Amino acid sequence: MRGGNSTIIHTVLCDLLKVKYPLLQGGMAWAATAELAAAVSEAGGLGIIGSGQAPPDWVREQVKRAKQYTARPFGVNVMLLSPFVDEIMEIIRDERVAVITTGAGNPGKYVPSLQEVGIRVIPVVASVALAKRLVRSGVDAVIAEGMESGGHIGELTTMALVPQIVDAVSVPVIAAGGVFDGRGVAAALALGAVGVQMGTRFMCARECVIHEKVKEMVIKAKDRDTVITGRTTGHPVRVLHNKLSKKFIEMEDNCLPNDEILKIGLGSLRAAMVDGDVEMGSVMAGQVSAMVNKVQPASEIIEEIMAGAYEIMNGLGKLAGVR
Repeated sequence: MRGGNSTIIHTVLCDLLKVKYPLLQGGMAWAATAELAAAVSEAGGLGIIGSGQAPPDWVREQVKRAKQYTARPFGVNVMLLSPFVDEIMEIIRDERVAVITTGAGNPGKYVPSLQEVGIRVIPVVASVALAKRLVRSGVDAVIAEGMESGGHIGELTTMALVPQIVDAVSVPVIAAGGVFDGRGVAAALALGAVGVQMGTRFMCARECVIHEKVKEMVIKAKDRDTVITGRTTGHPVRVLHNKLSKKFIEMEDNCLPNDEILKIGLGSLRAAMVDGDVEMGSVMAGQVSAMVNKVQPASEIIEEIMAGAYEIMNGLGKLAGVR
């Protein structure tokens, strides 16, 4: 529906998360800090702080800062392989963060205590089998993430993955991977999702604190500039091609041991996002990088996306009415 000067697409996700728009910002490590998360939440989406492998004190500080910047709901992404996962879960519970998204594992053992204090638990999944297993643990929704996304990826594309998961589970499904504008939102809803999660476009939000060299690299990217490293290690990652990715691929082609290959990636994400090393740092970004052409405030990005989605869906509705 349209109300006043704004365009509103309301789904069950809006009610579940108490947000204006069915749009989540991805919890990107070293990129999704309190500044970005709060800006997205203020603009009507759900901002998410990316905890990565950060220590508990850093996570607590980010949560408290986000609360200073916004009174609206926001979330924290928790990587379940983090050595600090138990402490971080306790911080999230103590601080009554509205939502957590999770990756790299099963959040099942944490679900009861989090939901007991009203926290929504939404894991990222890349397969139907994993979605089914995590839904059995009682999660509130799932994020079906296709291989178009940046960072750690699965094997299926968003177009193929989302409807299969929608058909397989009883909880709301959020689509991620390859979503850049209103066209992606409309497509995700057509596939049965109740909303979208977007990461790469928000890397070039004004409030995103990553190094300017990374933003410039994303803006300059062409359609084939992302590559997948780590296929042979069992941990495939989509990144923008640079000297580090070339070295990764050469080592994999030469069948070097996995531990040697993984060693060159240690600290590389921080090197790129914080220090601006776009040659030997890991610039995790999705295939929509080629569509990003400027730095914008998060609020402008969100308004453009949702207005575009409304116009597309309105147009399709008229088209469907043609006899």
